[in-house]
Amino acid sequence: MHGVAEPDTQRGALLPERHAGRVIVLDPGDRVLLMRYDDELPNGRHWTTPGGGLNPGEDYAAAAVRELAEETGWTDVTLRREVLQRSLTMEYGGRLVHQYERHYLARTRQPDRPLGDVAQMHAADGIAAWRWWSLAELDSTTEVIWPAELADVIRKVLAEERTPG
Repeated sequence: MHGVAEPDTQRGALLPERHAGRVIVLDPGDRVLLMRYDDELPNGRHWTTPGGGLNPGEDYAAAAVRELAEETGWTDVTLRREVLQRSLTMEYGGRLVHQYERHYLARTRQPDRPLGDVAQMHAADGIAAWRWWSLAELDSTTEVIWPAELADVIRKVLAEERTPG
């Protein structure tokens, strides 16, 4: 999903690109793990899947696995497959960027699995809270969820898992 960033109409220039790997982690009850960021505008307060930017020489999947371990303390979760690509304009590092994301599916066998010792990392990275969300909660919340279509993506994944072959 590489390409030319959208023009930054405020400055008449192209935005810098950032690439990120993210993980849609589902527990046995099909609840999804989300992290909350209480950012200033333009991002604002939002909930999103674990993940983050690619390091030099790293691909999307490797970044997703590394970021999941950093943000949860879990090193035993295996990515299953890529389920979503998207791009967005957001603030990162004090400037607007055009971020390209690839989201991977993963599962944990433990319902409502607690995080490891990641409090210092969360504080440093701006993660204000975390929790497991059901599809019904995603459907009814007034909170901002990134990506907005997350519940639909999960429903599609679940339907594909139930389809033989």
